[in-house]
Amino acid sequence: MPKNLRELVAWSQSHQGRKIIRFTSVSIVSTAVSFTSIAVFYGFHIISGVLWATVAGNLVATLPSYYLNRSWTWGKRGRSHFRKEIIPFWSMSFLGIGVSILGATWARAMVRDHLWSHLANTALVSSTNVASFGLFWVLKMMVFNRIFHVHPLEEIDEHLTIEESERR
Repeated sequence: MPKNLRELVAWSQSHQGRKIIRFTSVSIVSTAVSFTSIAVFYGFHIISGVLWATVAGNLVATLPSYYLNRSWTWGKRGRSHFRKEIIPFWSMSFLGIGVSILGATWARAMVRDHLWSHLANTALVSSTNVASFGLFWVLKMMVFNRIFHVHPLEEIDEHLTIEESERR
């Protein structure tokens, strides 16, 4: 196995690697929920405006994102702390939705101002939405890591080692 691949495998089995992989997985799930919700809301005329459908789809996706990140990524159990967990999470989510709306507004204006093909317009709108989410991915990882941090790294690594041995 090449050295870089061995290093990647070793990193993916570390505490930090697992956390980032889990956070990324939750991001993929919440993005799929968001896009599906937007397609249903807008596609079936449940919500007629693109911006409101975007807001609604992102709000729907925020619920599984919170619970999956809290329990799976950061290993928190029990009742959520309103001031230390819920408010910062939803604040970041609303900020992300706001940037997504700004991106969608810019893309909508670009589509109206230019006579591009529908395929080019679709690519612009889609990539703007993805870029909006991408802007917040790293920032959310840092903020959520701080919000949901429970144990010192040594305790988490010990827990993960025990968890691995139980699976074998």
